[in-house]
This record gives sequence, structure tokens and C-alpha cells, in this order.
Amino acid sequence: MERTLIILKPDAVQRGLMGKILTRFEEKGLKVVGARFAKLSEDLLAQHYQDHKERPFYKGLVRFMSESPVLVMALEGVGAISVCRKMLGATFGRDAEPGTIRGDFGISRSYNLVHGSDSPEAAQREIGLFFDAEEIVEWHPAGHTWVYDAEDLG
Repeated sequence: MERTLIILKPDAVQRGLMGKILTRFEEKGLKVVGARFAKLSEDLLAQHYQDHKERPFYKGLVRFMSESPVLVMALEGVGAISVCRKMLGATFGRDAEPGTIRGDFGISRSYNLVHGSDSPEAAQREIGLFFDAEEIVEWHPAGHTWVYDAEDLG
């Protein structure tokens, strides 16, 4: 099992897409192990987006991400990072394939609805930024025996 951080960004929240997007992850077989609806501080966002600090879009990104609430989630599943990245689609909605979250709900180059961790190292760092260890809940959905092969569940 692998964990990833997913953030439903302000545009997803303001457009009322949280339920539709969360449903896609759950229907795929991913498990929510942590969730928080919050308005993020600029300090937290500076830590989260530290790799982009020198890029020209950084200030606008931090402003955008701090002006409205977001839904931050830790998801778990076999290959969760790559599965979620595929589900998100290309960064810009107009370039994303139909059937992906961004392809179905986005068209903007600025508003791309969702953040997803891009590597196991990033996922671990990002989950640690947004959640305390006790906020990650270990649980076993009964339905996972119908989602995963026995060897996937250990």
C-alpha cells in the first residue's frame, strides 16, 4: 500500500466539485486515511511549494491557494501515487484527456482543480506538512477484498 497527498484546490471547492472528485478516488478503490477542510496559511503554502519559489507563477499560486478553503486528503492504495496522477490528467485542463478529472472538469491553464504528490518522497513530506501522525487513520474497508487481489492486501 502507498499513500499520496491530494488537495482539492479552491477552484474545485468553489465550483462544488469536491464530492464528484472524491467519489472518483473512492470508486477507483483508494481509501481516505486523512482529510481536512481548511483555509491554508501562506506560511504552510510556502513550505508546500518551496520547489517553485523562484518561478514567476509562485506568488500568484500562493495567493490563489490561500484565498479560499481547500480539501486536503491523504489517500491510500496500491500504487496510489501513479494511480492518482493518471486520474488527474495533464496539468492544464485543455490538454487533459477526457475521462481524467482535469479533462472532464477543467479548461484553464491557471485553475487545475487538484494537486497530487508526484513521488513517494514528495508524498511523505507533503502528508507530514498537512497532517499530524495521529490524524492518519488506519482502517480496513470490507469492500477492499473485492477491489484488490489477495497478494496486494498482504
